[in-house]
Amino acid sequence: MALSNTSRIRVLEATKAPDGTTRYIDQIVTDADPRIEFSYLSISRLFSFKYDVLHIHWPEVLIRGRNKRTSLIKSAAILAVFTVLGWKRVPIVRTLHNQGPHEPGSSIDRAVLRFIDKKTDYFVTINEITEIPRGVGKYIPHGHYRDRFAHMPRSNPERGRLLSAGLIRPYKGIEDLLVTFEGLADAQARLRIVGSPTAELRDVVESAVNRDPRISALLEFVPDVILVDEVSRAELVCLPYRDLHNSGMLLVALSLDRPVLVPDTPTTRLLASEVGSGWVHFFHGEFTTDSLLEAFAALRSAGRSSRPDMTHRDWPRVARLYGSAFDEALAAVRNGRRADR
Repeated sequence: MALSNTSRIRVLEATKAPDGTTRYIDQIVTDADPRIEFSYLSISRLFSFKYDVLHIHWPEVLIRGRNKRTSLIKSAAILAVFTVLGWKRVPIVRTLHNQGPHEPGSSIDRAVLRFIDKKTDYFVTINEITEIPRGVGKYIPHGHYRDRFAHMPRSNPERGRLLSAGLIRPYKGIEDLLVTFEGLADAQARLRIVGSPTAELRDVVESAVNRDPRISALLEFVPDVILVDEVSRAELVCLPYRDLHNSGMLLVALSLDRPVLVPDTPTTRLLASEVGSGWVHFFHGEFTTDSLLEAFAALRSAGRSSRPDMTHRDWPRVARLYGSAFDEALAAVRNGRRADR
């Protein structure tokens, strides 16, 4: 059964509402079909069941709390909600931002996450390499940020300035970057760290700043206007992740026409072929001083286009594809084609 082009769809997004900063939710709701009515996560909205689609992003966030008791309560609530949604024939759509949680949880967490995956009716991947579970869903590219940043002032790139930005978490390899940079025998090089860290990594970064005058940091979540200034001042944006599947910061840098240094993975190779040569540089295996030297040498010697090619990542296209994903999930459920419940 196809849905009418005029049918209203009430979508509960299991995340916070847009807040004026760069967040993935903007790509879904900006330029969306006016027949789609979005609301955002709260306990009362979740338990009201007054929505046609539940769209989840990072399921671990739904079940983890500040302590074990809170996590158990949240997990029990999600088990109950997802069970009722099955009875009510409300599809659950999930965008696969990561291949799995970045921080390992308890055995209970893992069991509840398996339950969530089993109950999910439709999956969205944000790169073409991620396998769509059970073959039910579609690829919707992560949008660029060019239009969002267009009105914000930019700085000129500074030779030798290396930037790592975004949430500072262990899996992103910030400790490797600091050790590697400190071993770089270049008095003119500069390393800038920008973003909100864990308490442990704050201490690590601040210690490095105190040891090496070439290193500076702004350890807080920054508004877009500051992010644009920081990225545009960099000669190279470095994301020394121990593995990289998807990264919003990678697309932020390319949207601001700054080359990036990333691990060599299937997804980064695919992105490099999309945006054109000279924009995405790779390190292979362990991140070392040679990785930095080779990247700086390559970006200074190799030619590249005036801008990375990001033509198929426009937000109207992303929003339109999400509208069709919600339609398809609803049609499947109403025709009795559900996840294994």
